[in-house]
Amino acid sequence: MVERCHQVGRREKPVDPSAGPVQRLAHDLRLLREKAGKPPYREMAERAGYSTTALSQAAAGDQLPTLAVVRAYADALDADPDEWEARWREADAESRAPTADERAPYRGLARFEPADSDLFFGREALVRELLDLAHTHRFAAVFGPSGSGKSSLLRAGLIPLLREDRGTSRPAVVRVLTPGERPAQTHGPALVPQNGELDTWVIVDQFEELFTLCHDREERDRFLDLLLSAREPESRLRVVVAVRGDFYGHCAVQRELAEAVSRANLLVGPMSGDELREVITGPATVAGLNVERVLTARIIEEVGDQPGALPMLSHALLETWRRRRGRTLTLTGYEETGGVRGAIAATAEEVYGGLSTQQARTARRILLRLIAPNGSADEQGRALPAGAPDTRRPASRAELAGPDAQDVVERLAAARLVTLDGGTVELAHEALITSWPRLAGWIEESRERLHVQWLLGEAARAWDGLDRDPGALYRGTRLARAEELFAGKGAGAVRKATEEDLAPLERAFLSASLDARRAERDAGARTVRRMRALTVGLSVLLVCALAAGLLAWQRDRASAQESAKAAARRLATISDSLRSSDPRTAALLGVAAWKLAPLTESRSALLAALAQPERDAFTDPQTGRDVRRYLTDHGRSLVSVVNSAVSVWSVADHRRTAAYHLPSGMEVTAAGADSRFLDLTGPDGDVLWDLPAGKPAAELGDATLMDTSDDGSTYVTGPAGEGGTVRVQRTDSSRPALSADVRAAQCGYSGLTAPGQRSRPMSPTVCP
Repeated sequence: MVERCHQVGRREKPVDPSAGPVQRLAHDLRLLREKAGKPPYREMAERAGYSTTALSQAAAGDQLPTLAVVRAYADALDADPDEWEARWREADAESRAPTADERAPYRGLARFEPADSDLFFGREALVRELLDLAHTHRFAAVFGPSGSGKSSLLRAGLIPLLREDRGTSRPAVVRVLTPGERPAQTHGPALVPQNGELDTWVIVDQFEELFTLCHDREERDRFLDLLLSAREPESRLRVVVAVRGDFYGHCAVQRELAEAVSRANLLVGPMSGDELREVITGPATVAGLNVERVLTARIIEEVGDQPGALPMLSHALLETWRRRRGRTLTLTGYEETGGVRGAIAATAEEVYGGLSTQQARTARRILLRLIAPNGSADEQGRALPAGAPDTRRPASRAELAGPDAQDVVERLAAARLVTLDGGTVELAHEALITSWPRLAGWIEESRERLHVQWLLGEAARAWDGLDRDPGALYRGTRLARAEELFAGKGAGAVRKATEEDLAPLERAFLSASLDARRAERDAGARTVRRMRALTVGLSVLLVCALAAGLLAWQRDRASAQESAKAAARRLATISDSLRSSDPRTAALLGVAAWKLAPLTESRSALLAALAQPERDAFTDPQTGRDVRRYLTDHGRSLVSVVNSAVSVWSVADHRRTAAYHLPSGMEVTAAGADSRFLDLTGPDGDVLWDLPAGKPAAELGDATLMDTSDDGSTYVTGPAGEGGTVRVQRTDSSRPALSADVRAAQCGYSGLTAPGQRSRPMSPTVCP
């Protein structure tokens, strides 16, 4: 269609709506103007508040007009501005989408690969320094904060230089790997040098995964031993590792690793202003694009010397390229992205906002699945230090299975929020974790759940590696916590609302753990029932045994009582028979009979023993014809004389109270009343012998000892024949205290002690 511009009187060039989204939008604007009666652009400019040139250029089809101009154009023609805003956005999105054969000059959040070396700018000097370091040392380490470009430095910087080398230092082969969960098992063959004289180069990217994903200490040590073997000159291996700066201290877990890292390391710092300018303009120049100077200055000012801002810068440039105006990257397009700090969040929110409710839940699950929260170490592994940042982790597509999962993954990959590598899905960069507030909020909200899920996955993989050994299943508090978060209460089935949160292997592991616990509980319940039945049976048996024992005991007790009664009756009878001949024994038998059984017979025997006066019999232990005995002390003492030995016995106690020795040649003829004095007859006459003193107390001459006082101070002597003088003398004086002449026919003497008789006090009878 050809039209004439009313205000300038010239024709508008034709526009082909099939040429593209910009031409289609211009064609639609011209149709809108025709339907409104083709008002002049001058009149439209007065109503819209824009110049006639701006309005005419909006419908020219040369470039996409701004949204404000399109809304003003529609409003000037009494059309709905919101409807035309939607059309503009559709045309804008379509015009920014690259064609199938168009290559974006910026990588966004994705790292640079060796094939992107022509777009890798700003690190030329650092790459040369790294190459020299790797040639000097067979093991070298590259350190830098997250987002400093370590991976791109190795892949798009170092590897292309190695491949360009044609000298003797050229590599036999270059192998690139990341540790993962089983580094030694997975990458062991890659650490075997290729045959030949040239060295095999091994590039280990994201070396920190050795501490965040691998929790088997033996597996980690084996992998480190394989890497460190490159230090030997004959190994034909050269190793370069890239380590996140906050994991520098973890390299001290092994002495050899710490020594190797300290000798050969390169720190990747922030870029200078000139290097940042190369990063911005270099890829654009390769693609034949222009960058507004004001845009370059703005980006350099915003990035400054931030060491980890490169992923955000690259993503902002990629989004600015998508909003380019023709062949120029503009400041306006950059501001629409949200800038360095807001581009990632803006892109992520745009993708997330275009998802359905179900797809949004799936996207949340997938993104959280790609996060390794800080502290995600197993019970035996090395945990991350307190305050360590969250990290990304690769996941297989099988772990992300679920409704709409693959479609969501593809949409996230198209927006370069995640990267796809065969069957593995991974966050494009850890900057997404810190730059997208929604994702950071999800992580913080689900941190404990993510930690438990992480441990569950580790245990599930270990269980599967042990051929699903039941001994490796969850038990106790770990199972209870996993059940609380991921399983329902009924029948141990995995809850449908959270079923997709777990990978198939994890669901199988948790279900097997719940089934095993249920089986153990059932077995325990059966054991308890059997034990209860056994306990009841044993209790019944015990009761029966106790009842039988009680009956037997009662019978035995009754029998014992009858036996005791019979014995008591016999003892009572014997006691009665001995009461007159042996009263002491009779009394003892009476007491014994009462103790055996309190019967009438035993009571009578006891009372009879109590009523009978006590009598005793004492027998001198000395036997023989030559023993002479004297009962003294009113019958309480017995003096027993054998030759020259004298023993004094207590008749009541049946014990010897004293023992003495008499002089030889002396014969006992009498004993004093107190068992102290003896009348001894010898060659020189009679002597009153003091036993305790062991010497004579007085000379008796021809007199006979008749009696002594109780205290031994006085003694009485009388004539040996039928008549004579009776004297009372003191032992301490030779003069008699009293004397009297008596005749035997007239006087009787008492107290005269003869062998075998008890002495009595003398009662002299004085004849008139």
